[in-house]
Amino acid sequence: MDSLARTARKITWTLFAAQSLGSASFISAATLNSILGARLGGSAAYAGLPSAVYLLGGALAAPLWSLLMNRLGRRNGLALGILIGVIGSGVAFGAVGAGDLLAFLGGMVLMGLANAALGLGRFAAAEVHPPHERGRAISYVVIGGTVGAITGPLLVAPSGALVIRAGFDALAGPYAVSLIFLLLAAGVVFVWLRPDPREVGLQVADNYPGGRVAATDARAMRVILRQPAAQVAMLAMIFAQMIMVAIMVITALHMRAHEHSLGHISAVISAHTVGMFAFSIISGALADRWGRGPTLLLGSGMLVVACWSATLSPELVPFAFSLFLLGLGWNFSFVGGSTLLADQLSPAERAPIQGLNDMLVGLASALASLSSGVVYAGIGFPAMAMTAGGLAVLLLAAIALWVWRTQRQPSPTPGVS
Repeated sequence: MDSLARTARKITWTLFAAQSLGSASFISAATLNSILGARLGGSAAYAGLPSAVYLLGGALAAPLWSLLMNRLGRRNGLALGILIGVIGSGVAFGAVGAGDLLAFLGGMVLMGLANAALGLGRFAAAEVHPPHERGRAISYVVIGGTVGAITGPLLVAPSGALVIRAGFDALAGPYAVSLIFLLLAAGVVFVWLRPDPREVGLQVADNYPGGRVAATDARAMRVILRQPAAQVAMLAMIFAQMIMVAIMVITALHMRAHEHSLGHISAVISAHTVGMFAFSIISGALADRWGRGPTLLLGSGMLVVACWSATLSPELVPFAFSLFLLGLGWNFSFVGGSTLLADQLSPAERAPIQGLNDMLVGLASALASLSSGVVYAGIGFPAMAMTAGGLAVLLLAAIALWVWRTQRQPSPTPGVS
């Protein structure tokens, strides 16, 4: 058991390192996506298009990556996915200089494929830990995004200055950063993600025979999806992602309209992404100690406050606080939802359900990204944020109803309720 615990820690820290590098890559690029969409498309209505195709590519790839990792192993699948992102970063870099919207969108799709593969790493961390440690295991991987939250946006200005010296467009700088960081992430996964988490997960399931997690026979997907806990877990992740994306992708363009500098934009995106990732240890610990339900309630409540407070002022400090709270609400919802979903699945059920979940999350966020540019151009930022706040209220109500119902009966898995 001690040897298995050491292996689980090694796997988790390797996934943490890969997530750190990957998030720095994706966040540095995402900081300017809305500005480039509007510039290359010739209208503010195109602002959400790059993020939309990025998310759509990831959404459609998620179930395929999940099945592929089940066949090839988590290590090979993750490394392959990240290398596809390297290619996408290079394509996007060239497209910015050429002013080619279609090529830029193609690069975004490839980067989305890579992000989908890397996102499944949180489930790999969960499967190598016993049930009562899953929340923290997922949080350790998610917190790797803190590195990206801090370094990604801060690299926008200096990377722009460096590529200008080389004769390229300043806005292409973050995509060069993305390429380098993804190469490093692929190397980390390929060299250190050993043994494969898939094999370790089977041992953990054998060592903790109890309830759903130890089942060896896969239930039909429709049976799993009829379970209220699985429904709430997926609903929390889908709605939280949709709400967060709708506001985040338009933030840079909204701030530019209020004459904020690139430095101010980077600072607000940093505050947002710190909220998304830096407090993952807290959300994971609360999911294991308080239970999945209270963690989800807290996250959805923060999303409500964040959306509505974002409409109050475009000034730097209050707007940065709203975006920070938006990221924090997403974190609690995402960590809590991922942990709750992992509780419901046996090893044989993980690939199809986790892939389906991430596909639905990606599709919902792609729709939010695409719609945000159109809505922003049509009725402005405050109305869009208020609409997102309304969705957050619906999520809060659905989770509260589930928590109230589950409190009336004992939970078969520690930490589920």
